[in-house]
Amino acid sequence: MALVELRDVYKIYHLGGEEIRALDGINLDIEAGELISIIGPSGSGKSTLMHILGCLDSPSKGTIKLDGTMIQDASQRQLAAIRNQKIGFVFQFFNLLPKLSVLQNVELPMIYAGAGARERKERAQQALSLVQLDNRAKHRPSQLSGGQQQRVAIARALVNNPKIVFADEPTGNLDSHTGEAILNLFHSLSQQGRTIIIVTHDPEIAAVTPRRIEIRDGRIAAKLDSKLAGLNLSNPEKSSTPVTAG
Repeated sequence: MALVELRDVYKIYHLGGEEIRALDGINLDIEAGELISIIGPSGSGKSTLMHILGCLDSPSKGTIKLDGTMIQDASQRQLAAIRNQKIGFVFQFFNLLPKLSVLQNVELPMIYAGAGARERKERAQQALSLVQLDNRAKHRPSQLSGGQQQRVAIARALVNNPKIVFADEPTGNLDSHTGEAILNLFHSLSQQGRTIIIVTHDPEIAAVTPRRIEIRDGRIAAKLDSKLAGLNLSNPEKSSTPVTAG
């Protein structure tokens, strides 16, 4: 059974008597441990899809099963619990709180989950160690580079051991070298069994993920799966697998 299953998912808005289908009948399965990208131009529906997959919004029609839970039937309280326990988010602009230390920023999701102070500190240190920033725990975000701040954001996303991590344009605010390092980190996390979904408009970013989902006009326009034995981001392997509509 897939970790995430979408069946005939629609998101419909009504503006001035006009029906706008931000999502128009999406069918998609995501397996545990996958590293995939969702790519599309502005207005394609990719952000709407991420919001629904991330339990930030609800579909107008269709069914979504996440780790055995039917999301479209869940209450707001249940959705909040799912976001806290099963989903991590990484954003383009890091969204770190400037007055808190690195360690305190990483601890935040555990505060909402009700973890005690000792447990929070231990798990936050472990998450920072995972992204190789345990020696910066007492620093403020302003004392870190952009790449380091993004690593802190990744540690924060991982600290509750989520089933899925969503990364929304995670390298958009970074130089190419630092962005490559962040993508390599995501690949490493995927190899450890984490499910990573990167949402991007950049085909170069999408090209280095083993699976790519292209969204256009609210529909899946193409799917591409490539068999990558290893991810070499400076010279990504080209897949011979043809693009198929779906």
